[in-house]
This record gives sequence, C-alpha cells and structure tokens, in this order.
Amino acid sequence: MKSRTEYRNNRTKKIKRRLNPWRLAIFLALLLLFALSASAAGMVAYSLKDIPAFDQARLEGSLSTLLYDRNGDLITEIGIQNRIPVELSAIPLEVQNAFLAAEDVRFYEHIGIDLRAIIRAFYHNLRGGGIHEGGSTITQQLAKNCFLTPERTLKRKIQEAVLALQIERHYHKQEILELYLNQIYFGEGAYGIQAAARTYFNKDVSSLTLAEGALLAAVPKAPSLYSPFRNPQATLNRRNLILDNMVRYGFIKPEEAAAIKEEPLRLNPGNNREKRYPYPYFVDYVTDRLVDEYGVNRVFRAGLRVYTTLDPRIQQIAEQALQNEKNFPPSSRDEDGNLQPQGSAVVMDPHNGHIRALVGGREYTHRRGLNRATDIYRQPGSAFKPIIAYGPAIEYLGYGPATVVDDIPVKFGNYVPKNYDGQYHGLITLRTALRRSINIPAVKVLKDVGIEQATSFAGRLGFEFTPGKEGLSLALGGVHKGVTPLQMAQAYAAFANHGVYTPATAITRVETADGIVLDEFKPKMVRVMKPTTAYLITDMLRSAVENGTGYRARLGFHPVAGKTGTTDDSKDIWFCGYTPDLVGVVWIGYDKPRAMPQAYGGLYPAQIWREIMGKVLKGTPPQDFTRPPDIVTATVDSKSGLLPGPLTPPEHQVTDLFVQGTVPTEVDNTHVLVEVCAASGLLPTEHCPERLTRVLIQLPYTVPSYVKDYTERVPTETCNLHVEPLPEDNGQDGATLPGGEGVEPPAEMPGQPPGELPPQPTRQKRPEGESSLGARND
Repeated sequence: MKSRTEYRNNRTKKIKRRLNPWRLAIFLALLLLFALSASAAGMVAYSLKDIPAFDQARLEGSLSTLLYDRNGDLITEIGIQNRIPVELSAIPLEVQNAFLAAEDVRFYEHIGIDLRAIIRAFYHNLRGGGIHEGGSTITQQLAKNCFLTPERTLKRKIQEAVLALQIERHYHKQEILELYLNQIYFGEGAYGIQAAARTYFNKDVSSLTLAEGALLAAVPKAPSLYSPFRNPQATLNRRNLILDNMVRYGFIKPEEAAAIKEEPLRLNPGNNREKRYPYPYFVDYVTDRLVDEYGVNRVFRAGLRVYTTLDPRIQQIAEQALQNEKNFPPSSRDEDGNLQPQGSAVVMDPHNGHIRALVGGREYTHRRGLNRATDIYRQPGSAFKPIIAYGPAIEYLGYGPATVVDDIPVKFGNYVPKNYDGQYHGLITLRTALRRSINIPAVKVLKDVGIEQATSFAGRLGFEFTPGKEGLSLALGGVHKGVTPLQMAQAYAAFANHGVYTPATAITRVETADGIVLDEFKPKMVRVMKPTTAYLITDMLRSAVENGTGYRARLGFHPVAGKTGTTDDSKDIWFCGYTPDLVGVVWIGYDKPRAMPQAYGGLYPAQIWREIMGKVLKGTPPQDFTRPPDIVTATVDSKSGLLPGPLTPPEHQVTDLFVQGTVPTEVDNTHVLVEVCAASGLLPTEHCPERLTRVLIQLPYTVPSYVKDYTERVPTETCNLHVEPLPEDNGQDGATLPGGEGVEPPAEMPGQPPGELPPQPTRQKRPEGESSLGARND
C-alpha cells in the first residue's frame, strides 16, 4: 500500500504534465481575444447609441448661425453663404488628383473606410506617442463635416466610420467627391472649391492650373495655419508636399512638380476686400472661437444661436478711430495693398472680462484673415514694466511708489541697459521712474525681484515665457514670444479690477437652433495679486498720464491710469490704459516690423486711446478708483526712501502712498553737512580761501559727473584750483550756504566711468536677503 507521501508526489507529477505551456498560451490568447472583442463590441454599442441619424438633406443643406450683441440684438448670420456648388466635371482632373494625393489616394478603391490607411496611421501614432495621423478617407471627412463634431475620440471615429459606410451605400464615388469639394472650408469665408478659386485667384474653378489646385488642396487640413494670406511659406511647404505625393502616386512627372515648385506664390483676391458683415474683426474672432470649440460643420451648418459681449457703440467708435489717418504716422500701401503701418485696439470690461470692442486693423481685407488684436505677437516695450518689474516688486518685496533707485550707468554681465534719452537722473523714486518711463530703474527692480519670481507673477496675468531665452531685458519688454494686444488688455484689467484676473471672453452663451443651451460662459476670476499692489500700480500709472509720458491720454475729470510703450526704433508702439470701468489697449506697427521715426507710444496710440474713451465716456459722471483701507500716506526722504532726517531739505521730502506696515521706521542718514571749496565745489585744501558748508548726499560709491544729481553728492576729489597760498587779502568773505545753493560745479567732474556697477545706496527697508542691485533695459 502506497504511503501518503508517495501518493502526493505522484499527484504533483500528473498536474505538472497537464500544465502544457502551449495550451496555457493558447488559453490566455483566447481569453485576451474574447476580452478585446467584448470591449470592442461594448465600445461600438456605446458609440452607436447616440449616433446622428443619416440624413441626406444634411449633406446638401445648412442653417446659418446667428450672432447677437450684449443687448440681445442680432448682429449678423454666419454660415455657408459664400458657397457656389459646381459639378465635378467642371473641376480639372489634375486639380481633383491634387486633392486625392493630399487626402485619400485610394479613394476609388475603398468602401468608405480604408483599413490600410488606418493600420498605417495606428503605426505612426504608436511610434510618435500621440495622435498625429488620422487615416480618415474623404468619405469619412464628409461624414464628420456634415454630422459630427471635430473632437478626436474613439467614439467619434467609430460613428464617422459607420456614417461613411452609409454615404457610400447611397452615393457613387464621383458624387461623394463632388459633395466633398463643394462642402470643405478653405478659409477666408470660402466654402467649396469654386468660392476658394474666386477668393484666392479671382477666377472660375474650371480655369485653375495644377499649381493653383495643389495650393488649394493644401488649405483644408488647417485653414488658419495654411492660409496663403496669413502664412504663405507654410502653405507653400504643404503644397510642395502634395506635389511630391502626386509624383509618388503617378499623377504627374517629377519635372512637372519641380517646375511648379520654382513658381512664386501668385494670389489675386480680386474684389474680396468688401466687408460682408458689420463689426468684421469682432465677428471673425467669435467665429474662430466657435470653430475651435464646436467645429466647422456645427458652426456653419447647425444654426447655433450665439450671444456675445459686443457693445456696438464702442465697436463703431473704435473702428472709426482706427480708420482715421490722422491717428497714424505717414502711411502707404505694401505689396499686398494693405495700409502700413497697421494698428489694432481692444476695449474690455475689467470686472467680468467681456470684450466690448475689438478691431484688428485699419481696414478689413480678408474674411477671417489676420486679426492684429489677437494674432500678432510683438514686443510691448515699456508697457511691460508694471507687469514684470514694478508689480512684482510691490507684491513680493514691499516696495512702493516712494522706494528709491539710483538711475546711474550699470552693467550686468554683458548686458548694459541704457535710458532712451541717454540721460541719468540719479536717485529717484519708483513713481518718478515709471511716470517718466526711465529704463534703468525698471531693470534694477527686476533684478531685485528675480527673473523666476517676476515671470511667475506675469504668468498669472496670461503671459508665456521661454526658459533660457529671456533675461533682465524683460523689464523693457524683451519677451521672446512677444505679446498680443488682447493679452495686454487682460493683464491691465487685473490692475483695474483690484488684483483679480479674468480671462477675456467675447461669448456669453451658445444655444442650439432649438434653444437648448450648449454652453454658458461665467467669468473665471482668479486673485493674482493683493488689492494694495493693484492700487499702488494704478496710482503710479495715474501719474504717468497726469504729468508723464502718457499725458495725451488725459480725459479731463475722468481718472485715467496708463502706460506708454515704445520698442527699439519705434517698431512697435503702444498705449495701455484704463478707467475704473473700462480697459483699452492700442498697438501700432508694420505687419513686417520696421522703424517708425518720430513715432512713440505717447503720441499716436495715446491719441487713439483718448479718442475712443473720450467718446465712450462722454456724458457719464466721473468716478474714482476704489482705495483699499490698508493704504496709508507718509512723508519720506526722496533720496533715501527713509523718514526725513534733520538735514533733509524741504525739496527732498515727498508725501506718497504705502501699504500699511511698509512705512519706513529708519531716519534718513544720507544727507550730511560737508565743507567744500567755494570756488571749485570740491573738498577744500588748506589753501582754499573760501569755504562753504553744504547739505549733500553721502553714499559709499561715486557716480559720473553727467548724472543729474551729481552736484548734490559729497565730492570725493580735493580742490585743484588752490594748490598754493594766495595773497592774504583776496577781497572775498567766506559764507555758509546750507543746502548748497549758490555754487555751480565745473562742467566736468571726475567720477566713476560709465558701465561700472557700483554698490547701491541705503534704501527703504526691504526684506532680508533681497538684493538691492538693479537689472537692465532693452
């Protein structure tokens, strides 16, 4: 009889013989296949649950989307008005082939979906780590445009495939291609190939050449990116790729493609410059936002009702101001017939982010063309100083309008900032520096704050920065990517709105044709700075308008805060300003940047801003900016930022605003009594016959003699006029002149050469560990 142990061992051996690895692998594969099949079936069932009904009328008809202003009045309709259907036979065969090479070379072979293309797209997406290729056929694209949204999901792809199969059942291939070419969007408001031929070449589709057809075939993939008017080089690159495909698939010969690639881009927009609807730049901006969210098909065919933030009165005023040639430097037309220099303007409500007016150019030339209020990224110049330097310094370092900076020559590595007029003012307050738009103080303040902390502050106001590409020149607007007028309006709106940032919006509600609400846009408010920071910046910017570089923007009794901006050679000029209830930004520059001599932000942009806001606010009672309760007033020494000392002269005492708790507690120690030679103004020698006692500023470094407050500082040199004894009776009596009056220094005095970085003077008390060195300017 077997023992229990032998029985257990024999049983284990039998089990091991039964666990065949091949059988296990087959079992697991079948199990996985079953799970995948069940998942796929479940996904298909889920996708088909709410698939749109196949309706042939939707392939051939449409409803226009209605746009309403802020009062609920109809602005205009947007839809497929600019569509002229043509028969396929009217389209040259080589043009048809260009579209097949671009979109679906196996169009006449597949059944509506192309498994080979799907597998190829899956492989490329797997290698690329994302969705880079769709594998959609022309039939699928037609189904998507007429029935579905542009979202890139598996559910939508399944629905698209099912609808494509139904289209193939009801239509012949030539009919499908004809529908497709008559439906697709080519940008500039052109739907269908006939409208596109007229929009870009001012000719009938039957007259299109292969070069023109290949160019048109390049556009539908991304009409804004591949617009020949906006991005001609990108369009040509894609056209050349399509020509290469045509060679690969045998549609044309290599020499034909090479000859076409040598041809320049020849566009002829004809009379398409006519305005097709009111407030075109605002309407275009809204249209672009809708297309991004809902897709071309739904926007132009589904009859949406869209309620916007547009104020028609403000929009009309802004358009008229941009059309007034007196508001611009001497102008001419470029090679494309556009007026240059160009301009743009944005007006928005700072409390809810509603865009009241948006003008993207001096004239409207192309439907959904270049909108300079939202599409251009340019350097903001000094208009960026409150955002990147002064705002962060007040927020993080406890600085204020009366904080003192020494405006003298400095150097930071290879960066040597300079003031726009080549002058140096010496010890000045931040209020004075911002009011007069002096560069070096802004750079120094940015240095104090630090690039990382400053860009974090500005990033919360909607700006993007490129690590490693930006330095202290940010203080003067040296933003690598640039900024748009709309971005600047959003940022300044946060100052006007007590430190609360609200992204700009032009749409408040979107409904279906049946009145079902699809989206309702509520303001997304985010506190990005303390109310006290916003108020101090506002008060400093009021000084810039009342008696600074922005004085042309003054509106009488209406309080205005604002900042001018002028880049190198005046290639971009700005004025960004606000009242308690409205923010406005104006930009002027050439589409291809070039210098504008004698033009600057305080001239033309401030003039346009005043014209718009003056008319908008006409007849309305003025109201002031709301002052936070923890803002206090104090008098300090304007040369040290400390409390006035016994030697602080009256002219060096300023009364300004402070956040409670930041008023300095130390007394000024920079003003000292110094004996100087009456004749030379230098430290006296034993031979100087007359000496004066003056109140001067003593700092641990010297400055060049061309710094404006040089004569107010303690000299470091001894008198070089009286090196030998003079006759006993020189006919002069000594005098003591407190305050240093009555003595003129020589024209040139020895001092520190420009470019050296001296230590900084004692300033208003700041947090421990914070550097007092400055930064640089553009």
